Amino acid sequence: MYTYSHLLLRNFLFALSFCVCAALIGAGLLTAQISERQEQHKQTLILLDKQQKIENSELFANQLPNLNQYHSINIKNKEDTVNINIKQKSNFINDLFLPAATQTNLTHANLFIKFQLDVSNSVNFLTNIMLAVIILSIVFIIVASYISLGASRRLTENITKQIQRELVGIINGTELSIDVDENDINLPEIQKHLIELKELIASKATATAILEKDAYIEPVTQLENRNRFVQFFENVDSRAQFGVLSITRCSELQTINQIHGYNEGDNYIRKIAEIMKNAVGRYNGAQVFRLNSSDFATLIPNVTLKSAEKFAEELTTSFNEYQQSSDLDSVGYTGLVYFDSDKPLGELLALADTGISVAQTQKVNAWYAQTDTSIVENNSASYGNQNWRQEIDSVIENQRVSLLVQPIKPSSPNNRVYGEILTRFLNSSDDVLPTASFIAMAEKLDKIVAVDRMIIEAVIKEISERNMQDHFFGINVSARSINDGHFLIWLERRLLRDAAIASKLVFEITESGLQQNIKTSKNFIDMVHRVGARITVERFGVGLTSFKFFRDLKPDFIKMDSTYTRDIDEDKNNQYFLRLMVDLAHRLSISVLAECVESQEEKFMLGKLFIDGCQGFYIGKPVNLSAMY
Repeated sequence: MYTYSHLLLRNFLFALSFCVCAALIGAGLLTAQISERQEQHKQTLILLDKQQKIENSELFANQLPNLNQYHSINIKNKEDTVNINIKQKSNFINDLFLPAATQTNLTHANLFIKFQLDVSNSVNFLTNIMLAVIILSIVFIIVASYISLGASRRLTENITKQIQRELVGIINGTELSIDVDENDINLPEIQKHLIELKELIASKATATAILEKDAYIEPVTQLENRNRFVQFFENVDSRAQFGVLSITRCSELQTINQIHGYNEGDNYIRKIAEIMKNAVGRYNGAQVFRLNSSDFATLIPNVTLKSAEKFAEELTTSFNEYQQSSDLDSVGYTGLVYFDSDKPLGELLALADTGISVAQTQKVNAWYAQTDTSIVENNSASYGNQNWRQEIDSVIENQRVSLLVQPIKPSSPNNRVYGEILTRFLNSSDDVLPTASFIAMAEKLDKIVAVDRMIIEAVIKEISERNMQDHFFGINVSARSINDGHFLIWLERRLLRDAAIASKLVFEITESGLQQNIKTSKNFIDMVHRVGARITVERFGVGLTSFKFFRDLKPDFIKMDSTYTRDIDEDKNNQYFLRLMVDLAHRLSISVLAECVESQEEKFMLGKLFIDGCQGFYIGKPVNLSAMY
């Protein structure tokens, strides 16, 4: 938009151009008029010479300068004698308009005349006119600029208001206005661009909604995720001033993923989400969030901890029903804590997590309401740790374990494989403790070596008592145990006592566990081979171990991580990688196994890639060891 100074300058340039053009035209016309006057004066002199009987040439010559105004005049007689020679002072402006000198011969008066008419009056007239034009132009410039600026501002304001009104409608998602205001201006081009802008904003809004969904919506359950939970809880205006926060941990997710496959794991998570949404349905404003793979958070506003216990009981009842119908060891454990505006989120999560740890040591699918907030100051983890320590010690002391076995199916009759032992831990009421939490807490409390010894003893005892020496069994061993010198001495002696059973055992250790200490890993493998047992490196492919490492350690099997076998029938890259691994492993006399096989298509493709054996929910479900053979 022009400012007043810009508009004034623009109009001044226009006026200057106009004045220059007018001056040039006026000068041209004046020059033509002066030339015409000079020619007419010449004709007048000739006519005067013809009509008048001029007897005294000298007298005529003397009177001729008085007949008109001359700039210059020169009169000579026939003897070439100069009678008159008059010339006015030169003037620069006048000289520009002076015509060329005109010559004429008066035959009757015997005079030769050369003259230039005076142009000063005409030039002065033209100059006055141009000055008047310039003054009027300046006045017109000032007035027109002011008027134009005012009109421009009014026009701009009307257009701005009109566009603003349309933009508000676009942003609010309403249709473009069809009501015409008296000040509205028909702007078809702008209306066209506004329609395009509306379509663009609509497309951007759709894209933003998709991005927001990706950022805040968890895809499996379609619940809001941890980011939204933190955002919602920390926004004091959007949540209640008090209420109950509960954290529910899905205890069997890891086990289901490993044994039944990831599809079953997703179904398990979706079912728990459905149960939780139904449980909070009768509480106004209650919301469920999925914090991570195994944890759900529930916010129940404007209720006390005592009132929320009914919700926890309903949740436990629903979990028990789902457990019975799905043949699971457990479903989930819940920790509850009261919140108000003074408690930070981190403290509340720590208290709820402690509640889960306590609940996991009680009955199956239990809940625990954490009311003692002072334990946060003394380290809330120790509160749950003490319960777990007592529970783990009780399991080890009383040998409360249940052994299951999941078969590995060989790809051909010549391939020798085994069944993997899966362990379930029982509390004093013979309820199954959450396996993943039990192992994690045993690691944390430095009890894992004792747990491994207990499992190995239980497996050997079961094989011996049920006379199952014709079958091979795989036992998982932790990385902590193979790096424990006392454990290695105990294991070697224990296996040597039952050499026949030892030759039927395959010890599974993760690739990352072997990498922690290569020297002790080699000692462990050498010892296992000495007593006639075998070694499987599981979850192979997750780390960066070289095949030189395996050539030196000489394991008997490698079990490919599920990330390489899942959807192998569709993943060309993993097919190429697996074929390469199989070829290299077979050159080192190592058998290659695949876990988490969930479909016929995956099994068929793995067979084409010369995998030696397959394990997974499609191949066989885990069953009690005593019932299998």
